[in-house]
Amino acid sequence: MTNMEDLSEKTVLIAGLGVSGRSALDVLQGRAGRILTVDERKPEADLRSFDDVDWDQIDIVVTSPGFNPRTPFLVKAQQHGVAIYSEVELAWRLRAANQCSGVEAPWIGITGTNGKTTTTQMVSAMLEACGQEAPAVGNIGKALSHAAVDPGNDILCVELSSFQLHFTESLALDCAVITNIADDHLDWHGGIENYAADKAKVFRGVKRALVFNADDERVSKLADEAVTAPGCGKVGFTLHEPAAGQLGIREGWIVDRSGLAGDGKANNDKSRVDVDGADGNKADAIRVAPVAQLAHLCEPDGSPYPHLLADALAALALALGIGADLPTALEALQAFSPGGHRIETVAEATSPAGAIRFVDDSKATNAHAAEASLAAFAAGSVVWIAGGLAKGSRFEGLIRDRREKIKAAVVIGVDQQPMLDALRSQAPDIPVSVIDPQDKDTVMNRAVDAAGAFAQPGDVVLMAPACASMDQFVSYADRGERFAEQARRWMRDHGER
Repeated sequence: MTNMEDLSEKTVLIAGLGVSGRSALDVLQGRAGRILTVDERKPEADLRSFDDVDWDQIDIVVTSPGFNPRTPFLVKAQQHGVAIYSEVELAWRLRAANQCSGVEAPWIGITGTNGKTTTTQMVSAMLEACGQEAPAVGNIGKALSHAAVDPGNDILCVELSSFQLHFTESLALDCAVITNIADDHLDWHGGIENYAADKAKVFRGVKRALVFNADDERVSKLADEAVTAPGCGKVGFTLHEPAAGQLGIREGWIVDRSGLAGDGKANNDKSRVDVDGADGNKADAIRVAPVAQLAHLCEPDGSPYPHLLADALAALALALGIGADLPTALEALQAFSPGGHRIETVAEATSPAGAIRFVDDSKATNAHAAEASLAAFAAGSVVWIAGGLAKGSRFEGLIRDRREKIKAAVVIGVDQQPMLDALRSQAPDIPVSVIDPQDKDTVMNRAVDAAGAFAQPGDVVLMAPACASMDQFVSYADRGERFAEQARRWMRDHGER
């Protein structure tokens, strides 16, 4: 399936009519010889049961990311020799076959356990500021298959989930990053090694810039092992002083030792600084910008949120790797504000003794994200709202490493036991309030009231649940909105303390 003629004689089965499935259906109209849809919950589907599929008549399955590879119909498809594509794989192949435009838009791929969305949005903002039509697509925003065949796009900034990558084999991205890798979705993938292997697909055959988290040992190893196109550079980003080939932080400045910032053009001739090279000699580096200029990524006192700063470094490396103008990209990055439910102060109760802040990080849906969120606050200052759908994860490491930040914990969710076990074993001295999972409509009311009872001036009530939301809420956004609503209600009720 490398050109239009191949598809014109193929029968394609679209499994699942969610966002990606409907997009695939639209773009395949007039391209595929025959299209069938199957969805057990959608009456408009051609088939309502996978038992009704005649596999001998199917050439390709385009599968929803909701179906794990052990799902019986996918196993049966493979047994019949049927090709299985994610929507990402379909979009990539349609891009190569697209006759709507003489120019194939480059793809920048962003994946990782955490930071994907923020990094993707940052890259898009920087490239759009440089005059490119560079939408954020894929696991965010517009469906990828539509974007891939749209001749109006100059560059695609593609957020890629591990689910999407599992059935994706043909990518050869212009620029790619893995932001980090930690335990997540292990039930779907069947283990951390399988999960990491799916993430690593973004590094295969990268053409221009392979960007990796130099502070993450697993990601660094994947980057080192990756086979890229000739001439592709490998650029590490770090929250520490950068080594050769890296972008990092030194004395409050973003400093480049990768060559991405160019020959002294970052600011002026004074932008060059000496750093200690690995051989003990001084080495050249370029000061790019003060971290303090990234005000939207910092605490009220000006100190950066480490995980958002890491996202900014990754995004800047990608934007420069694709050829963005540095001053313009920096201006856009300085103006960038993270999307909702990403370490966002949603209410603040003030008093002469100090303030109680309510911070929404509902997007922290796994332990790694919650750990990064907790790290941003002072020791003993966090009343932590945690819990939800654990997805097979454990939380002992998270609580062991961040227990000094936690003043008290409020546990929500239907799947509470993994979080409670971890708190009891790793932090038995921390007070815990357990919210009865019954009556989902009042879960957040009760959680905020319980958290408020622990909080004193100077504290932060942080919702960074380390779990998915679907057990009690429609989505992490719904969970965040309810938290913000209840935080503001609590503030009105209590006022000064």
